[in-house]
Amino acid sequence: MPHDLALVAETRAWLEKAAEDLAAAALDLGANPPLCGDTAFHAQQAVEKGLKAFLTWHGREFRKTHNLIELGQYGAELDCNLEPLLRQAAPLTEYAWKFRYPGDPERPSQQEAEEALAIARRLYEAILKRLPEIMHP
Repeated sequence: MPHDLALVAETRAWLEKAAEDLAAAALDLGANPPLCGDTAFHAQQAVEKGLKAFLTWHGREFRKTHNLIELGQYGAELDCNLEPLLRQAAPLTEYAWKFRYPGDPERPSQQEAEEALAIARRLYEAILKRLPEIMHP
């Protein structure tokens, strides 16, 4: 049975945005000096958009949110095997806002930024494995 082309397009659009955030995070981390706050932000965004792709494909509605704990709960309901990765990604929620404005708390360390990006990449790859190949950017 063929896939719903509108659903494929919407899911793929989320995945493409997530891939862009992963690429931006890698560029930020490779800057001299590394832009660790931006790396953390883009890692959070990649996780968020990857999860929204997964939820979209499965017809699971979600509200407009950056909360990875909430989105992760929905994802775990659909695939409990994602739960360990979702737990690792949950703390990245605060990176959606924490380092975005002047006067904010201290920037994350390079190690924190590297770990955030690694988590985002692992979750993105895990989501890709669970979606039909037609979705892959």
